[in-house]
Amino acid sequence: MKKYIVQDSWNIVEEGFHRDFNEITESVMSLGNGRLGQRGNFEEKFTGKTLQGNYVAGVYYPDKTRVGWWKNGYPEYFAKVLNAANWIGIDIDIEYESLDLNHCDVRDFRRVLNMQEGYLERSFVAVLKSGREIQVNAKRFCSIVDDEAGAIRYAIKPLNFEAKITITPYINGDIRNRDANYDETFWDEVRKETGYGEAYIELRTRKTGFHVATGMCVEIEQDGVKVDYQSQPIKYEKYVANRITLDCRKGQETVVYKYAVNLSSLNYDSDTIIKDAHQYIQRITRKGYEKMLFEQKQAWADKWKTNDIIIEGDIAAQQGIRFNIFQLNQTYTGEDERLNIGPKGFTGEKYGGSTYWDTEAYCLPFYLATADQKVAKNLLVYRYKQLGKAIENAQKLGFRAGAALYPMVTMTGEECHNEWEITFEEIHRNGAIAYAIYDYVRYTGDEQYLVDYGLEVLIAISRFWSQRVNYSKAKDQYVMLGVTGPNEYENNVNNNWYTNYIAAWTLRYTTEAVAKVKAINPSAYADLIDRIHFREEKELATARQIMEKMYLPKDDAMGVFLQQEGFLDKDLMPVSDIPKGQRPINQNWSWDRILRSCFIKQADVLQGLYFFEDEFDTETLKRNFDFYEPMTVHESSLSPCVHSIQASKLGMKEKAYEMYLRTARLDLDDYNNDTEDGCHITSMAGTWLAVVKGFGGLRIETGKGTESRVILNPYCPDNWQSLSFKIRFRGVLLQVTTTQQDVTVHNFSGEPFTIQLLGKEVTIKAESHKTVSTKVMA
Repeated sequence: MKKYIVQDSWNIVEEGFHRDFNEITESVMSLGNGRLGQRGNFEEKFTGKTLQGNYVAGVYYPDKTRVGWWKNGYPEYFAKVLNAANWIGIDIDIEYESLDLNHCDVRDFRRVLNMQEGYLERSFVAVLKSGREIQVNAKRFCSIVDDEAGAIRYAIKPLNFEAKITITPYINGDIRNRDANYDETFWDEVRKETGYGEAYIELRTRKTGFHVATGMCVEIEQDGVKVDYQSQPIKYEKYVANRITLDCRKGQETVVYKYAVNLSSLNYDSDTIIKDAHQYIQRITRKGYEKMLFEQKQAWADKWKTNDIIIEGDIAAQQGIRFNIFQLNQTYTGEDERLNIGPKGFTGEKYGGSTYWDTEAYCLPFYLATADQKVAKNLLVYRYKQLGKAIENAQKLGFRAGAALYPMVTMTGEECHNEWEITFEEIHRNGAIAYAIYDYVRYTGDEQYLVDYGLEVLIAISRFWSQRVNYSKAKDQYVMLGVTGPNEYENNVNNNWYTNYIAAWTLRYTTEAVAKVKAINPSAYADLIDRIHFREEKELATARQIMEKMYLPKDDAMGVFLQQEGFLDKDLMPVSDIPKGQRPINQNWSWDRILRSCFIKQADVLQGLYFFEDEFDTETLKRNFDFYEPMTVHESSLSPCVHSIQASKLGMKEKAYEMYLRTARLDLDDYNNDTEDGCHITSMAGTWLAVVKGFGGLRIETGKGTESRVILNPYCPDNWQSLSFKIRFRGVLLQVTTTQQDVTVHNFSGEPFTIQLLGKEVTIKAESHKTVSTKVMA
């Protein structure tokens, strides 16, 4: 772990310049607005350790798969989120010297990500080789009001000299992806323009043909007065700039305002995209930096009103949860059903920026409880619209009759993951998508979703499971061979408990959904089964037979479910027995050694027990937790949150807190030595789950019809003074505040609302609150 980030409740602070950790800091200081994102790179030239990153939502490149041995059904490409044109660049030259923090002494360096108001600020004094000292303050943001724009205020002040200073704001499209399979460049230039204080460049992606127009406009002030400067336009291949030289006095502040836009052909006609960029730039420039910043602060204030989680008594925990919520809100807004949530969001290239099962398993509950219902619905509609591709994916692997296998990684619905044990075997992702439909309908009561979209997806997924299993005469049960579970430190195993369980559950839920849709809208159901050739009697009979006779490996002596057949043949030992200095094992051990070990990358059996907790008694949950938790290395970012939730359920407060802190500060403290690649955005939703479902004890109990009840069993970790969070539920906004002595639930809606609180039914009047003692209710 690295502990250089200063703990602060609302800010991510770097005091002093940590050169060796700069790529880590760039990741955690990333900004975004759902449409575009930018790593925490420097505006001025920097030749030290850095990963330049600017990303435009939905724009990708199909990088040809690179493997040594091609297999039938293998994806042709791995979709890459593209490093797009660098719009933040501002080179500073003091006569014959360039400002480059890699080649000068730096003092008073401070970099701050202000999460409350949504901006990044950096200040320092640079001592050049000549002895000249220059003070810099830079502040920028990606606007969530004008969500295709960013703005920068870059102020410089000579401290012990006066000289001509050359300022060169630029846009550089001559960029690469570090993770390119063949070290290709992914962009071609279409056109470029420069003018007084303005510059534009239009690039087109190779193969996919996306157009992105990046534009800038520059204004300059000295001593608070706007300067009518002269600029020299510069054009190189994929590069445009304005070179401006000014006389700067000692102690005089020169401020550069740089406005920029990134427009993509997802939203604009490629024939007019440069013209549209001009108009956008003119609009935000007229608005001005201060007004844009004010609107940014107001917009973030509105988000925090419903999204904030307040922890008193533990700054590290408070900073961690706010950082996670901040990044989630920067990554996805739900405004565009064509977009989804990449594991790195707008913070790095790794994992291609594509859609994984993380969205359904971890992110959906966050948006269900913190945003308008349409946001979560759009995540599901995204998958529905890719159902045709999921059916094609299954066909490539030999499945038929409308069976669907959703991809492990995708931008368009087509599978583009390039590791065979994941691509072909980690099929549990299908179950996560089915579970998300169930989770959404249970939470919102929106059964019309089943009619319009959900049932069709469920039937296609169930058709896959029905064909993927085979009947074992020896066991007289259905088995699932050659799979990889959530624990990717086990490949090509037979009868992974989690995969088998969620497959059987999906078949069960599909039969229930069929009955429900038939009752709600018989006409729509008739149209559906005719369109997809659903043979109800035969297919449901097969589904019932499989789900009733699915083999679920278990050791009766210990009373635990087996992660897969043969798991007990391993040399079982706790993680604490791994020799010092050999973790993370994925960076220190051979793959062969990892596969033969008992160590678990992420929650596997416990993932299933988290999803289907109400189907098992507490003793079963505890036996399995006690068995698997000591063998879990948590080298997947998705793992600690599940363990934290389960530990809270079991009353294991110390373990719950330990796992919460690990997930909350995973990137801030670089637990797994991999934050330099980008932050773990989807697991950040798991951090929210660890608080709200773990410490908050939130559960939704399904009743008759569309009825569901909110259950809350909150507690406060021993070292916290209080915990407070808000949730939305079917038009009601609740705030839950718990201390060591009592729990207060505030109902902000205009109607009374009944919940189950600490085991008892409690009705809270409209626009009122109720406080109960944790001792009385216990």
